[in-house]
Amino acid sequence: MSSHPKVGERLASMKHVVLVLSGKGGVGKSSCTVQLALSLVNQGHRVGVLDIDLCGPSIPRMLGVESHQIHQASSGWVPVYADPDKRLSCMSIAFLLPTRDSSVVWRGPKKNAMIKLFLSDVYWGELDYLLIDTPPGTSDEHLAVVEYLQEWNPDGAVIITTPQAVALADVKKEINFCEKVGLPILGLVENMSGFVCPHCAECTNVFSTGGGEGLAKHMDISFLGRAPIDPNLVMLLEQEDKTLVPNVNEPKENEDEREKTASIVETYQRCELSKIFSVIAKHLQEKLDEKATAS
Repeated sequence: MSSHPKVGERLASMKHVVLVLSGKGGVGKSSCTVQLALSLVNQGHRVGVLDIDLCGPSIPRMLGVESHQIHQASSGWVPVYADPDKRLSCMSIAFLLPTRDSSVVWRGPKKNAMIKLFLSDVYWGELDYLLIDTPPGTSDEHLAVVEYLQEWNPDGAVIITTPQAVALADVKKEINFCEKVGLPILGLVENMSGFVCPHCAECTNVFSTGGGEGLAKHMDISFLGRAPIDPNLVMLLEQEDKTLVPNVNEPKENEDEREKTASIVETYQRCELSKIFSVIAKHLQEKLDEKATAS
């Protein structure tokens, strides 16, 4: 008999469940989660993003849905949609807090209960991918989500790191965590691998480069790709109106003249990083196909 039958009922409508992990904070894990989700949607998939970073939820702000509210239906909580076609949905504790500055001061049991509620009570509908954005480290949230998902065989985890040694040391601990709890590692992404100049488009290796790829080879993990820092992506994720095409070279007073799109899904395609993450998303899909064939 299943330990968490309601979780199993929700997961039954999802083709793939992927956790996004990092042992180190500040490596851009949430922005990578958002870009993976946008890339998969642009490739024709239906994607949900579950934000279980309970103390620092940032996914709603990045997707431009922070001011939205979730609604209760007979089938469960209805997630918030980030595009008119309802192909990208999101759930986060940020929707339940009174203000952006409200803190969540909870001990482990209450965090675990919230994560179980998200997994069992949110009505996602049919999804090709559920991406679960986690906090940094290997703490209560990680143990809880793995425990609730484990008997339903989640596809695995994508590890995010930056190239420098201090981040790689903590990522090794995250890899060790995955091995201990039996969570397959689908691949590693090296984020912030250089800085793209907004004027000449030249890429400078601010934090060095290649560290993540070297770690992946050393640990025998698939390397999904590397992505630089792009000021236009930063602008897109921070601006309130996600339909404005970002251009850091454009004076702020000319904002009314900037090109507009239908949603963040289309706006993201105008960023150079979308080309890189499109390839990373395809590598992830290839890894999932290999895993399915092997099983």
